[in-house]
Amino acid sequence: MNSIEASDEAVLKAAEAAQCLDFINRMPQGLDTMIGEGGQVHLSGGERQRLSLARAYLKNSPIIILDEATVYNDAENESRIQKAFSSLMAGKTVLVIAHRLSTVTDLDRILVMEKGALVQEGRHEELLAQDGLYKNLWLAHETALGWKL
Repeated sequence: MNSIEASDEAVLKAAEAAQCLDFINRMPQGLDTMIGEGGQVHLSGGERQRLSLARAYLKNSPIIILDEATVYNDAENESRIQKAFSSLMAGKTVLVIAHRLSTVTDLDRILVMEKGALVQEGRHEELLAQDGLYKNLWLAHETALGWKL
């Protein structure tokens, strides 16, 4: 894996932006803790995803692709990942691929695909105002969670 050259200050700033400081501070050697298969500590799925966001923050690429970035996360990790998105995405072109609609509600433009075809596009509020696939999916999502539109 390619490493990113960064100062300790930059790493801490990225870790904070990606909501990683809580679990980093619990690690035996903090930022110097070896993680992963050969390391001392294994991270949860949500922690690994937030660490990936910190790496993306450090890389500072103008284009970012997030593919199912909140899938298989509990509500707490999903919330932390959502907070990390705002720092990561500022001033960048971001392509978000998601089935979990809560992941896309704050995006500037949402493209709704069905069977490989574009069927709707707009902001979250605009799509909810239309009678279309997005609204139907959102209503099904709300019903499953016990929310009200």
